[in-house]
Amino acid sequence: MTWSRDTEVRAHGGEVEHFVSSEFAGVGVRVIADGRQGMAWAGVLDDAALRECLAEARDNAAFGTVDPHAGLAEPDGVAPVELRLHDDRLASVPTEHKIDLAIELERLVTAGDRRMLGVESADYADSHSVGAIASSTGVRACGSETSAYVGAYALAGAGDEVTTGFGFSVGRSAEDLDLEVAAADAVQRATRMLGAQKVDGRRLTVVFDPYVTSQFLGLVAEMLSGEAVLRGRSPFADRVGERVAAEGVTLLDDAVDPAALTASDVDGEGLACRRVPLVEDGRLVGYLHNAYTGRATGAASTGSAQRAGHRGTPGVGPHVAKLLPGTASHDEVLARVGDGLLVHELSGLHSGVNPVSGDLSVGVEGVLLRGGEPAEPVREVTIGSTIQRMLAQVVAVGADLTYFPWESTGVTLAIGDVQLSGR
Repeated sequence: MTWSRDTEVRAHGGEVEHFVSSEFAGVGVRVIADGRQGMAWAGVLDDAALRECLAEARDNAAFGTVDPHAGLAEPDGVAPVELRLHDDRLASVPTEHKIDLAIELERLVTAGDRRMLGVESADYADSHSVGAIASSTGVRACGSETSAYVGAYALAGAGDEVTTGFGFSVGRSAEDLDLEVAAADAVQRATRMLGAQKVDGRRLTVVFDPYVTSQFLGLVAEMLSGEAVLRGRSPFADRVGERVAAEGVTLLDDAVDPAALTASDVDGEGLACRRVPLVEDGRLVGYLHNAYTGRATGAASTGSAQRAGHRGTPGVGPHVAKLLPGTASHDEVLARVGDGLLVHELSGLHSGVNPVSGDLSVGVEGVLLRGGEPAEPVREVTIGSTIQRMLAQVVAVGADLTYFPWESTGVTLAIGDVQLSGR
């Protein structure tokens, strides 16, 4: 069962361009009988709708394909960690203040630099959601959480050139949001690429900023899911115990990190979330599992079931993918690298990666590094390697752990011997 109340505000030209306030509730029923699964859902919670939903799920199960691994999650004795995911303050934030936040964000971005052309969008959004899970195997779980967000997409220009940039701030309530940080990030990202050009191809060390690292880690975590392994879509299948990354690289899914907006006390099947080690000091130690993938591979659920809502069946994936931070600051990592490329943006990440072989070829934007200092901006170039080789060539992990409003964190990450293709 899920219930949510959501608000969306978009400002443009100092006025409200878009406003939505909505409330939604629904229930999903999943029935498994004799290895067959059936699913049905309803958008209301009255008794008649629930009875009809159950009957439809049973009917669907009768026509399902037999799967010997189909089954519900069973209590595993792991107690949920108490997390503060709900902030009572959000309910008291007036609608007028939410609108003011979006309008002020637009003003801050526009005033942030003389080269700013305007703001494509300045948004405020928040959500209060409640969920409950119950099963015939004895799973009982419920919870409530809140979130708030501001984000801006900015436009900068010089001559005929136009560049874009974004910035955001997230929290559990509107009081947590920092408009100045969001605006400054949008302005910096939009202006720093003005004058960017192609450069000659070469092999070099690339440095991912935390935002880019979070995208990279999200991709790696997908490849380390039991679902990807079962489907034969992971280059890390059957490699538990092997070295898959450089020494010192430790990757985990820290679903109970209270600083992360995507943290959770229970997963999409009602089992307790927990810290799940994936790579320890460069060696693969396991995968992410829900009840199905654990059962199919002879393992156990790691509390990593993911559900997009009451309409879907449980998948599997990370809640808070995280590299264990190092001790060097961002500037210290750049100084250690010396000459290379600081990458601010990836394009075509999923289309440019083969999930079976791990081959990677993606477009990047960033600035060249000379003597550890940022030099001229670069665009319309690509980097090529493999996911496996990049993990093995990690030469530095920064201390600047950064959280984003999605299921992976970031740090400054330096990777050696990457092919840059340009003009």
